[in-house]
Amino acid sequence: MCAIFGMIDYEHRLTTRAKEKILKVLSKECEIRGTDATGFAYNHGGHISIYKRPLPARKMHLKLPDGVSVVMGHTRMATQGSEKLNYNNHPFPGKAGDCRFALAHNGVLSNDRLLRREKKLPDPIVQTDSYIAVQLLEQAGALDFNSIKDMSEALIGSFVFTILDDCDNIYFVRGNNPLCIYNFHTHGFYLYASTKEILDRTLRQIGMSRAIKTEVKTSLGDILRINSYGEIERSDFSAYDDIYSFYFPKTHNSLCDDFYIEQLKEFASCFGVDPEYIDLLHDNGFSADEIEELLYEPDELMTYAEVLEYGGWC
Repeated sequence: MCAIFGMIDYEHRLTTRAKEKILKVLSKECEIRGTDATGFAYNHGGHISIYKRPLPARKMHLKLPDGVSVVMGHTRMATQGSEKLNYNNHPFPGKAGDCRFALAHNGVLSNDRLLRREKKLPDPIVQTDSYIAVQLLEQAGALDFNSIKDMSEALIGSFVFTILDDCDNIYFVRGNNPLCIYNFHTHGFYLYASTKEILDRTLRQIGMSRAIKTEVKTSLGDILRINSYGEIERSDFSAYDDIYSFYFPKTHNSLCDDFYIEQLKEFASCFGVDPEYIDLLHDNGFSADEIEELLYEPDELMTYAEVLEYGGWC
């Protein structure tokens, strides 16, 4: 229940101050999915800079150097590893061969410890499940579609990953967690976030709700690479290998949805919602994505649930 977000200014039309303003609003809108920590990653001066703190986005003061064109962000709801220890917060730095990168994750992984034993990886100081993705890419010795595919197929759990390399390529790895990417062709930049609702609220706040844009479509199993010129390349990862296919079946989304529902039930109490209401809504036709959006409006969610509990709609 974290959020990923960011921008790609591929035509370099935005001023540094404009980028800071957009990212400030976008990161604050992402607080709906996590306020324990906030982090940013970007390239500057020939290396990747990561700025992260155990603070909600509204308390962060992002100061971008001139010339930064790609920024990757994350807001965290801590589930494993204290946010007070800043190395547990996203994005995480990594090095695969000669390529340095930063990685952020939205989701929950369940086989990180098992993979460390199987792959003979060291126990890191980082305590979050997400960090296994960094270790797998580092062990592969390269950051490309093949290494990301292998990493993704090794994981059990829910995820969307964003990975920024030191050449300003950004990868999007779509598991069963939400992702929305908008391309503003006439303005020369992309914005992305975990949900369409977050992006749309951001656009209203910055006065761009009527701007011409195209949504970049993604689905379960997709890997996208967007370079600094805004060009998109696509690959994918298999959803049929071993136990992984149980959690992320491409051709049968009900199991995937059920796994997502179990996650939402775990988080429901954080919003003051009885987990039984999650099952009630799901049993009455609400999708996992719809229920997640309602979680951020708990009064509305409970109104729906109570109507269903006491006899349904008239």
